Amino acid sequence: MSRLREFYRKEAVPALTRQFHYKNVMAVPRLVKINVNMGLGEAIANAKILDTATEELAAITGQRPVVTKAKKSIAAFKLRQGMPIGVTVTLRGDRMYEFFDRLVNAALPRVRDFRGIPTRSFDGRGNFTLGLRDQLIFPEVDYGKVDKARGMNITIVTTAETDDEAHALLNLLGMPFARKEQ
Repeated sequence: MSRLREFYRKEAVPALTRQFHYKNVMAVPRLVKINVNMGLGEAIANAKILDTATEELAAITGQRPVVTKAKKSIAAFKLRQGMPIGVTVTLRGDRMYEFFDRLVNAALPRVRDFRGIPTRSFDGRGNFTLGLRDQLIFPEVDYGKVDKARGMNITIVTTAETDDEAHALLNLLGMPFARKEQ
């Protein structure tokens, strides 16, 4: 069992129960899955970009990514239906907790001029999406093999009913949110 999952069970569940007055332990919000997505629009011109992005995302997450394909054709972008345009990984269980731990404790502190994550990225249903500008903040990526900095979206799905509950959960798990200005 991962260190973060153990922390969630022993520390976060009682703290959230006290804060939101849950009557049942199963009502306490928890992480369901983390989805990591890399959109690769330039893969239309060069298919090898897909291979390097797949290798990098596999190194970052510890799981082989799935290639996503275009749902419809767009002539202005020279895009045909079914063309590969991205890679995605869905993490659950221990891999999810390990990735979240590495994201919070190893990757985000390496971001230049980091002042915390903005809290406006909640969707109203307790899920949080974070956009990263490059993959080089993860220690698993070899700097010498990277040909181009590629961004990624990380969506953290929780069972929280409201954004406040999800914010409290992620805050307890160590997500470095930016301070609110008065």
